[in-house]
Amino acid sequence: MTLAATAKPVTVPERTLPVVRACELAHEPPEQRWLIRDLWASEGVGVIGGSPKCLKSWLGIEMAVSLTSRTPCLGRFEPVLRGKALVYMAEDAIPDVRARLESLCSHHGVDLASLDIFVITASTLRIDLRTDQQRLMATFDAIRPHLLLLDPLVRLHRQDENSSADMSALLGFLRQLQRDLQTAVVLVHHARKNGAVGQPGQALRGSSDLHAFGDSNLYLRRTRDRLELTFEHRAASSPNPVELALVDDPTPHLEIVGEAAVRASDSRLPEAVLDLLREAGPLTRTRIRDRLRVKNQRLGTVLAMLESERGVERTTKGWQVRAGSTRRSRSPLWEAKGTERSSGA
Repeated sequence: MTLAATAKPVTVPERTLPVVRACELAHEPPEQRWLIRDLWASEGVGVIGGSPKCLKSWLGIEMAVSLTSRTPCLGRFEPVLRGKALVYMAEDAIPDVRARLESLCSHHGVDLASLDIFVITASTLRIDLRTDQQRLMATFDAIRPHLLLLDPLVRLHRQDENSSADMSALLGFLRQLQRDLQTAVVLVHHARKNGAVGQPGQALRGSSDLHAFGDSNLYLRRTRDRLELTFEHRAASSPNPVELALVDDPTPHLEIVGEAAVRASDSRLPEAVLDLLREAGPLTRTRIRDRLRVKNQRLGTVLAMLESERGVERTTKGWQVRAGSTRRSRSPLWEAKGTERSSGA
């Protein structure tokens, strides 16, 4: 007799938590998983993070205009529906908010009056206060927006951002709002001045709860004259980073101006160096470092190792793959000693 034949219905007492069998869970078609395809999850919460003056507010407003007009965000990412947006810009004067919106509407070829964008004009909003939480939820209930943009988080509370307990309570309210009212929540938040190396979310200021909170996160990072946008999704693969610029022609708007280089992790760095030199060599050490976005010391270790294995050679024009080299796989030496340092070349 099979297990299925002998299985008995599960009786759950009234005082327990609600439970269903896994096969009875609601199914969501792939096309319903996005609010803006590949950019922001449907009913997703998360952060637009970055250092000051990295155009975080421009990106948040661009998402609102894109969603409410159902035109591509940044010229690439398609909204799956035409929805409503509720916006609170704590650091911007109301005329400045309107000017940005009109500028983006002009770029998208739509009339601001035709869009369901609602702007909270209160001088202050404190989402750590019960009274303001109730007012915000009542506003939601009246408008029923698909997207809430709060910019920036630091102006919306007086809690300790480094306290996991404080941030957990604050983010818990926003998660409850998202689930109860079936909306997406976008928080604009600052990164530390000397952000952590590794995942961009680790550079967010304050508790690590802010990074863990996001279903979708967007990170803006300025390096020299470039502005890089990195994507992060909890339940979907992330697009490769892109380079953005604030373009003034004909009106100010954000625009994708190129594909950003993907950073190589330690274990893949030798492979990444070889692939780059095969494609674009010879290159100087500085050019390799800039293209792969790695520290100079790490790169020196890898170049020295590849040179000793006769995979690359140094010429007067820079580093190149050695003629006749067939090396393609990751180096066992690097994997065994990936954390060691040498002076390199």
